[in-house]
Amino acid sequence: MLDSKYDLVAIVGPTASGKTQLASHLGAQVNGEIISADSRQVYRGMTIGTGKDLDDYVVDGKAIPYHLIDVVDAGYKFNVFEYQQHFIDVYNDIKMRNRLPILCGGSGLYIDAVLRGYKLLPVPENPELRRELETKTDDELAAILASYKKLHNTTDLDTRKRTIRAIEIEEYYRHQPVDPKPFPKIKSIVFGVKYQRAAEMKRIRERLVQRLNAGMIDEVKALLNAGLTADDLIYYGLEYKYITEYLVGKHSYDEMFEKLYIAIRQFAKRQMTWFRGMESKGVTINWIPGELTSEKKISLVLNKINE
Repeated sequence: MLDSKYDLVAIVGPTASGKTQLASHLGAQVNGEIISADSRQVYRGMTIGTGKDLDDYVVDGKAIPYHLIDVVDAGYKFNVFEYQQHFIDVYNDIKMRNRLPILCGGSGLYIDAVLRGYKLLPVPENPELRRELETKTDDELAAILASYKKLHNTTDLDTRKRTIRAIEIEEYYRHQPVDPKPFPKIKSIVFGVKYQRAAEMKRIRERLVQRLNAGMIDEVKALLNAGLTADDLIYYGLEYKYITEYLVGKHSYDEMFEKLYIAIRQFAKRQMTWFRGMESKGVTINWIPGELTSEKKISLVLNKINE
């Protein structure tokens, strides 16, 4: 393993920034293993739409071990508390084997929960509160969520189900003491990959075309045929939301493509807003231009780690 003063290296960035490729190439150099920090890649059967890009975990013929991908079945509502528990188990296992954990992903809440060691409680469902919230309009739900001093995750306004769940979580925390269960003290260094805006938009569009050509619509059909409801898939947002709506006749193919392209662009913008928020709270992110070659990116990362 790399002789480093850091327990963990994190590679973050918005969608289509090439962070997985960078993390894998780093892993190949330093005997590292990747821990995914993606809130949707935990689901089995959701591969193309979540951008698992499993080929990226093979570098020069060598498979780089990865974790927290394909953890639960699609349809399950995985949450940040469960992610923390899984992360601790995987992190400790990697460290025990004297390898370097490399956290990689774009889900800001999951990344933040690890780097800053959130203390969280598992939040049970509240049927009575849910029934009450179901009578509210989307705007009323957004206002209720915004009324809490500490938002669980502002991106939870994507769908009604996510907003209601976010309110349920905040209401639970309001009345329950936070569990002081210790989270590992992790000395981490964080790198971010980001392209210039025009290049990022081009990469997002090209990646969307590639995923559609690779069978993303068939993947959504298979999930529906396996018993998931349209609402189940719409809950996951982005690709699963818009392709499901296309399949049930709500959009034409062209409408679906353009709406999804815009939604992914907006998502990338929200990701960067989250990362800037992390920086404002004291997390240093060493940003690397996406336009650099892979070799140059790796060199910058290794030089910074070894300073």
